[in-house]
Amino acid sequence: MALTKVIGQGLGSLGAGAAVDTKIVFDGNAQDYHIGLDDSTDSLTIGLGSALGTTTHMKFDSTGAITKPLQPAFQARPASTQENLAVNSHTTIAFGTEVFDVNSDFASNTFTAPVTGKYMLTASIYFNNLDISSNYYIIQLVTSNRNYDKLVDTSSRDEDETYSTYSISALADMDASDTVYVNIFVSAGAAQADISTGSFFTGILVA
Repeated sequence: MALTKVIGQGLGSLGAGAAVDTKIVFDGNAQDYHIGLDDSTDSLTIGLGSALGTTTHMKFDSTGAITKPLQPAFQARPASTQENLAVNSHTTIAFGTEVFDVNSDFASNTFTAPVTGKYMLTASIYFNNLDISSNYYIIQLVTSNRNYDKLVDTSSRDEDETYSTYSISALADMDASDTVYVNIFVSAGAAQADISTGSFFTGILVA
């Protein structure tokens, strides 16, 4: 049985060393929040509602580690090889496999920011069959506010590349409902470059 003290009715000491959960409930008009000791896991939790542990927003364990179970974060990878990229045009990279998607904000190759904030975004693109006659590649993180570009100069190659990996990252400002996806631009050459399933696209809300 949990011991509860409701703010607004006088706050004293909570708990008496017994093996029970202990919490403080902030009784609001539209939403309630709680701070409590989850005795079963020896952790301090902060969450939504009056029930301890049902919607945990932040959890502090006995080692000092802090986790945020609902913090928006994702990792996606291609479900299959994306073959023969078109030249002199932008191609959206298909990320058909979600490794994880906390808060369910990733779909159809695109992450949609659920709240306004600063998001750490990273894409690592594993290429096969890069053509010697291509001039350059541009990897783009395309967000609603602006694009972030990584230029890869391929003009100095003396032979086709069997494989190569290029990465891009950005700490991006995104408003609620803003989107981000990954684009590739191939300048000239043959439409022969492929994107391997070893590629990945990740993001997390950091501030």
